[in-house]
Amino acid sequence: MNRSENATSRLDAVLAEIDAANAEDPRRIAVDGQERPYETVYAERMTRRLEAMYPHASELLRIAARAQHLRRWEIPRADFPTGREGYNKWRKTCREHHARLVGEIMRRHGYSEDEIARVGMFLRKERLKKDPESQALENVVDVVFLEYYWDEFVQKYSDYDDDKLIDIVGKTLRKMSSEGHAAALALPLPERTKRIVEAAVAREADRLKAMAEAEKRRAKAEAAPSGEGGA
Repeated sequence: MNRSENATSRLDAVLAEIDAANAEDPRRIAVDGQERPYETVYAERMTRRLEAMYPHASELLRIAARAQHLRRWEIPRADFPTGREGYNKWRKTCREHHARLVGEIMRRHGYSEDEIARVGMFLRKERLKKDPESQALENVVDVVFLEYYWDEFVQKYSDYDDDKLIDIVGKTLRKMSSEGHAAALALPLPERTKRIVEAAVAREADRLKAMAEAEKRRAKAEAAPSGEGGA
């Protein structure tokens, strides 16, 4: 077996182990008339969206996308205080949980500690706006949320009015790059959701424009030959 075949084999083994772990999720979601484990479905949606947006995604980014919610049910939101502080602590704990578990899986299949650390960085949402792969994962996460889980979110928080929802989408847009914005706006969303997203884009227009300009400046700086640049 050559090196490429070895790499493919270990990637497939890691993805299979992630899938086996998520298949133990006791929560179920109906998809096309079939009840399936909640996180299995989420992981598959993440992989499909990654392939659509970033068809040449690296091996490590593919692992991170599949492991984004690895065994998330083991960290119940109800175990943390209500409110923003409790929510943020829960999210941080989830990210550490996913990074630790996928690291254990990767280690079993021969990945280096540097590779494991990089996947952990993606899952902990570190270096957003600075590391292209970390930002790519965030883009995928946010597009999947809008595509599949926005309606569930709105039903859960039915007391939120449109202005509050527009604000929430606006905060989501700020975490994304221009690539993410384009993918989100291209989604075949229900009319009300589309209206909310478009209103958020309008509200955040100046900020999004500034972000896009900053992206262009970073790309230009990264493309400049070593030793050349601004004063």
